Amino acid sequence: MNIKPLDDRVLIEVVKTDEEKVGSIIIPDSAKEKPRMAKVVAVGTDEDLQEKIKVGDTIIYSKYSGDEIKVDNKEFLIVQRADILAVVS
Repeated sequence: MNIKPLDDRVLIEVVKTDEEKVGSIIIPDSAKEKPRMAKVVAVGTDEDLQEKIKVGDTIIYSKYSGDEIKVDNKEFLIVQRADILAVVS
């Protein structure tokens, strides 16, 4: 399946983390803070956005932003331009 975001939206790949063990306490993934760095998979049709963000870039995005989608057992987010805080170089 090929997903092409529209306008000022960006498709990013969610980084999945496993459970973490601290001493004898296991912290499940659901109790951890959501990841805020992700890899850009596709960029929308906005020309200005395409100049600033490229496929393969690593970005930092706002907490609790975007719409979650699942494709082929992989989790992705579609975020708007305003939710992207920085590009990591």
